[in-house]
Amino acid sequence: MTQSQDALPPLFCFGYGFSAQAAARLWLDAGGHVIGTTRDPSKLKQMRAENIEPFLFDAVPDDSLLSAGAILSSVAPTEAGDDPVLQRYAPILAQSAARWIGYLSTTGVYGEANGAWIDETAPLAPTTERGRRRVEAEAAWLKLAEASGLPVHLFRLSGIYGPGRSALETVLAGRAQRVEKPGQVFNRIHVEDIAATLWASWQKPNPGAAYNLADDEPAPPQEVIAYACTLAGIAVPPLVPFEDAQLSPMARSFYAENKRLKNQKIKAELGVSLRYPTYREGLSAEWQTRAER
Repeated sequence: MTQSQDALPPLFCFGYGFSAQAAARLWLDAGGHVIGTTRDPSKLKQMRAENIEPFLFDAVPDDSLLSAGAILSSVAPTEAGDDPVLQRYAPILAQSAARWIGYLSTTGVYGEANGAWIDETAPLAPTTERGRRRVEAEAAWLKLAEASGLPVHLFRLSGIYGPGRSALETVLAGRAQRVEKPGQVFNRIHVEDIAATLWASWQKPNPGAAYNLADDEPAPPQEVIAYACTLAGIAVPPLVPFEDAQLSPMARSFYAENKRLKNQKIKAELGVSLRYPTYREGLSAEWQTRAER
């Protein structure tokens, strides 16, 4: 059943980060109320300025959580593999009357696929510790849903980008490398397409479902950097073999997996039409916005 926008209930966001902020903007634009959490006291004032009712993560009143009609969690598991939201709030969540709950996971749960195309039916076979922790967190949310009847949905996100967090920012900051690992590709997903998919799921809930949030074109990372350089009028840096690249341990870990994500499910089931089907539309839109400032 399609959820009514006439009486939009509060949206509760565990973690008010990049993706949650985009989802919150859609909720606010539709006349809804948004509650969000942070662990940083210095962010409370800014959240209020964005019309978000803020709480520190460990100090959420029970009634604020119980009054939410929709709940979104973008909180990552701990290094021990525990989900902080469930650790702290599982007993209250079990009493929730929320009509929709979304958990933001990662496509890292699938592990290495040797460049093959995979959809949501692919086995969960993570090859990194981060991926394994996400599999455990997904299972914990589904276990709570089974015990309580909560309408939990899983959203497996590809590489997130958008204004202020993209290859353009890297290029303009002079930090760009064109790292080449033959055959390596990544999917990406624009933050506005994440928000639109969450909104579509709210309107057409399917508890227990998992969705790949990915663009239409898995692409080599060096091509994305080259396109960003071209937009910015900056010389394209030379290719650097993966073995010689200066990468953080986390960045290097992304190259341990190579897969192409199918996104037909969000289109067929939720009616999503990606605003940014490839990195080119996303980066071009960001550059155009910069040019108009």
